[in-house]
Amino acid sequence: MILHLYYVRRTLSALATVISILVILILMIEMLEQIRIFGSVDLSLSTLFYLSMLRVPFTLYTIFPVIVVISTLVLFLGLARTSELVVTRAAGRSAMRALQAPLLVAFLSGVLVVAVLNPIMATTSRQYDQLKAKYRDQKTQVFSVSDEGLWLRQGDEDGQIVIRAHQSNFDGSNLFDVTFLGFAPDGKPAFRIEAESAQLTPGLWQIKNAKRWPLGTTNNPEAASELFEMLDLPTSLTLDEIHDTFGTPSAVPIWKIPEFINRLENAGFSARAYRMWLHSELALPLTLVAMMLIGAGFTMRHTRFGNTATLVMTALLLAFVFFFLRNFASILGENGEIPIMLAAWAPPCAVIFAALALLLHLEDG
Repeated sequence: MILHLYYVRRTLSALATVISILVILILMIEMLEQIRIFGSVDLSLSTLFYLSMLRVPFTLYTIFPVIVVISTLVLFLGLARTSELVVTRAAGRSAMRALQAPLLVAFLSGVLVVAVLNPIMATTSRQYDQLKAKYRDQKTQVFSVSDEGLWLRQGDEDGQIVIRAHQSNFDGSNLFDVTFLGFAPDGKPAFRIEAESAQLTPGLWQIKNAKRWPLGTTNNPEAASELFEMLDLPTSLTLDEIHDTFGTPSAVPIWKIPEFINRLENAGFSARAYRMWLHSELALPLTLVAMMLIGAGFTMRHTRFGNTATLVMTALLLAFVFFFLRNFASILGENGEIPIMLAAWAPPCAVIFAALALLLHLEDG
């Protein structure tokens, strides 16, 4: 037990060291990036630093598997240089038993990252996007899904239009049981339209079987209302913008993704990307275990055998290959090329078994 606790402390120390160094590097890079983005905007250094801090959780969360493999290399190279692994083996502890504590730390770190860092990352990313649009004076297009249906907002110099629809087709180009609320640039209501359906075309909403009420220009909107079999309403929205605004699963905290998936499917949208993201994040603890096994497989040997630099580079290369394949499998899962469960869980499980086979071969021959 004492030896396991010692390995836990060394693993946590290696993780903390690597994370601290990378946070400093990420902050420096993000500061330069924010200066580039907001070069034409008069922002204080403290504001730029705050914007950079908002970006750190997202970057840290994205590269956390790489952080684990680097920490593993730091951990086992340090143990090998001090001959602690040799002493451990001489005491009758095999490499597999020595790995138990570090692997447990990797798995629990994955659980903590998914449960805590994921919601933080989602919140800070959303706040960064809002501040970026505010400081650059960008007109934002907003999409949200609630129990009442889906909501869109489009805006330009002529004002804002809020759109509520009870349901949509698969890609969001057709809305059903739809309401349009128009607002003038000063924020006053301008009109209301209720329609059976609305189809998004380049630059226009083609609205079918609509009733339009003018607001703010008459005391009796019902008397001035008009019926239209077909009505064209200009729009600045595009299908790509609609997909981009709700098609970023990382912007939703993992605790809210199941509910969001239900809302999307009830509104008529495909939630496959969100399901893929959910399973991919749930498999993150196994991914971190796989990363640690990759690093351990090439560094749990004494440095006197030589070729340490080559083995370290090999471990890093294999870790990046696994990182790429995991992301590639996620893309295939999102596009429906392979089942979601297979895309999310197969890569880390396959790498864990392969790394364990390598370790058993090196340990027992």
